[in-house]
Amino acid sequence: MARSPFETAFALHAAGDLAGAESAYRNIAADDPRHGEAQHYLGVLLHQRGDTQAGIQLILGALEANTGNAWRYNDLGNILAQIGDLANAAAAFKISVDLDADEANTWNNLGSVLQRLDDLAAAEQAYRQALACAADFVPALTNLAALLAQSGREEEASTLSCRAFVLPPLEGKTPKMLGIAHYRLGRIADAAACYREWLREDPDSAVARHFLAACTGQDVPERASDAFLKTVFDDMAEEFDQKLVGSLAYRGPQIIAGLIEAELVAAGRFAVLDGGCGTGLCAPVLAPYAKRLSGVDLSAAMLIKAQQRGLYDELVEAELGAYLRRCSGDFDLIAMADTLIYFGALGEVFAAVRDALRPAGSFVFTVQLAESALPLGDYELSPSGRYAHSRRYVEEELGRAGLTLVRIEEVVLRCEFCRPTPGLGILARAPS
Repeated sequence: MARSPFETAFALHAAGDLAGAESAYRNIAADDPRHGEAQHYLGVLLHQRGDTQAGIQLILGALEANTGNAWRYNDLGNILAQIGDLANAAAAFKISVDLDADEANTWNNLGSVLQRLDDLAAAEQAYRQALACAADFVPALTNLAALLAQSGREEEASTLSCRAFVLPPLEGKTPKMLGIAHYRLGRIADAAACYREWLREDPDSAVARHFLAACTGQDVPERASDAFLKTVFDDMAEEFDQKLVGSLAYRGPQIIAGLIEAELVAAGRFAVLDGGCGTGLCAPVLAPYAKRLSGVDLSAAMLIKAQQRGLYDELVEAELGAYLRRCSGDFDLIAMADTLIYFGALGEVFAAVRDALRPAGSFVFTVQLAESALPLGDYELSPSGRYAHSRRYVEEELGRAGLTLVRIEEVVLRCEFCRPTPGLGILARAPS
């Protein structure tokens, strides 16, 4: 079937042939001055070619002939928004949604203009109306997330951002980030599918294997593998402090400080080990107690950052358990902040700590607390990739290792996706 003159003009316009489309639209208008669609799109085209005022006049003329056309008001609003006439743009969008309240795109456009006008409450309402029309409309999800983050409502903002992230198009989005987003949304099976895809692409990935175990509960290791820890922490060393302390509100050093201050005098006379020292966030807390401060970590990149603090007398790249087994009776104080979240079974590492401590030496550490009853009663590898433990299990393993519990406090370790992560801060002591 042959195209109508307008269809031909519109096809030229859509193909980017603005000169040809303009000529075709003008021919239609010459033959039929009341052809509203040709007049409207000629106005849009003139705006695209830089003659915005002439274009607006044509669009307004088309609207005078048909005031009930919602999409023409939407186009007018877009043009007015582009030239910075925000008040009139908002007015055009409001007319459009009055005529067609089910169009998510127009509600989103209205929200964007209202946000630029700093009418945040009305903008939020518009974005939410867009999502009521189309729950998976990515621009509205993204815009509402940004608005909520701007107003301090980080938890809902992160949920909306993740909802947007997992929607198509998926090109350029890694299975790792898609898995994290699905986990944030509570879609653990979908997260597991992402990690399986990652393993298909990279069968040797220790990180993918670890997170797949975390999401399925299958083949869960007793502790995170050396390869996993090296890969994760080498990759994040540059931004570790900002991400952990800034984004995650990490409180490990403060918790360690509170436990030690209650039991020890900062007299600079102890041999101190920072176990799993990372970038050295605990070094300022431990240094006042230390005659000699040592740090051990698997990540060479983390140790470079720790060295830059200038507070350690020794930094060792090693797996923590193996290192402790070489240090019989070497330390008066061993600290582990957010280290045992990468250990499930605690018996061996507690025994190694006991052997590395001098008589009456102190062991101060944090663990992530399981938020519900554990199927096996001891520990679990949560979908976050971190181990969580039951209080009973931690206390029992300390006793088995010959360590006496001195202090135990329920604490908040960090915030994950704006939610507090419960934990335990513990100080135990070796026999005297």
